[in-house]
Amino acid sequence: MSVDGESVRLRTEADEPGWEVDPDDEWGVAVIATVGRQLRLRREAVGMRVPDFGTAIGYGDDLVYKIEAGKRIPRQEYLDKADEVLGAGGLISATWEDVKKVRYPKKVRDLAQLEARAVEMQLYDPLGIHGLLQTPEYARALLLMRRPAYTQDVVERGVAARVARKAVFEREPSPELSFIHEEWTLRRPLGGKMVMRRQLEHLLEVGQLRNVEIQVMPMDLEEHAGVAGGIEVLKFDDGAAVGRSPALANGRPVSEPKQLRILELRYGIIRAQALAPRESTAFIEQLLGET
Repeated sequence: MSVDGESVRLRTEADEPGWEVDPDDEWGVAVIATVGRQLRLRREAVGMRVPDFGTAIGYGDDLVYKIEAGKRIPRQEYLDKADEVLGAGGLISATWEDVKKVRYPKKVRDLAQLEARAVEMQLYDPLGIHGLLQTPEYARALLLMRRPAYTQDVVERGVAARVARKAVFEREPSPELSFIHEEWTLRRPLGGKMVMRRQLEHLLEVGQLRNVEIQVMPMDLEEHAGVAGGIEVLKFDDGAAVGRSPALANGRPVSEPKQLRILELRYGIIRAQALAPRESTAFIEQLLGET
């Protein structure tokens, strides 16, 4: 494509991985379809053809068609440029407020909403570093290792979703966060030594926050209360709570007092068996020095 004799490269789907619509997300599908229809009607109202519109905002025809058909999630940059080119006076740009609410898969949004309400979280992950503590590079490495392999779109969407969940650390008032990780998850250089080194540095940085405790479960223990799998317990300011573990209710979220008591009992024992927070910090610093 050229404009006034100069070559112009238009953005394509390959330039924006991770922005596909989740067909199983009914609300998300409806929102993106509505936004796409508004874009098409506005473009047609000013008498602009798709090729001309795409050139004006810097996007290829195929991407424009898919966004207008509700099959592709538009970025904020796309909406802002469309607003300017179509003279919408901010109406198109304003649709980003709706789009960003459905930007991530439904199950991730549901989890993020719970985390946004929680005043206390108890989190034990026996298989890897918890998603709230993962660096983008570490998260991408984990997603790329999945088999059957994820598409690049799914990988990038997953990374973006995990990064977005980190808003929990910026909340006021801050929730109390307790993390327990297995020693082996900190030793195995998933993604490479440099990725793991940055991940360990990030753990030390987050561990300095007053509302965060990070503990390490040593590999040389002869007893371990976490052999049944991971545990997540989120508590809310109204006294309610929700928990989850693969060893309870087939991994479905639970809120019954009896089931929550079981999860908290297990978590409490695991926490007591793990290294204390200061010992864990010293241990992570030692691992960082060896990496």
